[in-house]
Amino acid sequence: MNKRFLYLVAALIWGIPGIIITTKGIRAYTAMPADELWWLLLITAAVFTGFILMFSRIVAKYCALIAAEPDKTTLRHTFPLRGWILIVCMMGLGMALKFLPFIPAEFTASFYSGLGPALVIASVLFMKKF
Repeated sequence: MNKRFLYLVAALIWGIPGIIITTKGIRAYTAMPADELWWLLLITAAVFTGFILMFSRIVAKYCALIAAEPDKTTLRHTFPLRGWILIVCMMGLGMALKFLPFIPAEFTASFYSGLGPALVIASVLFMKKF
């Protein structure tokens, strides 16, 4: 596989969940009463800021690792082993949160609405390298 396509794979791995999570967050926001929105939006902004700072460093690191690969490489070189483990753990945590009955809608609205767009922006950063 041409290493350019590793950037595309990385963008899809980060972007598709980002879109799904953003959609869930927005749906949760639409069910909130209007008087609660101001503080939930502040939490969303804080979550987004934290994740975008973290993801921009991770994307830069992974892009450097992909750039160091030979022109023809394998799909598993998209991320280091630690990165694949992180992806599996994050997916597992996301699925577990879906089935926990005590997670409030406010958490879903604010956390998902901050995390999802940060993942989408990270995906765009990978696409810029593609």
